[in-house]
Amino acid sequence: MIKLIIIGLIAGYVYGAWKFWNGFERTHFTRSLPNRIGLSILWPALFVANKSYRRNFRQALKGK
Repeated sequence: MIKLIIIGLIAGYVYGAWKFWNGFERTHFTRSLPNRIGLSILWPALFVANKSYRRNFRQALKGK
């Protein structure tokens, strides 16, 4: 059961990072590769801690 939870958390992390990476152009963040990589990797912590990031994250996840 623990392994299933861990796999689910990893899948959710990867899914969130992938969706943010693909929707990065819809955010108000500076368009640079290091910025895009860092914000995609750190998305769970930033999502919890930063209201502005949450707003931009939701914009990135919206469809075209």
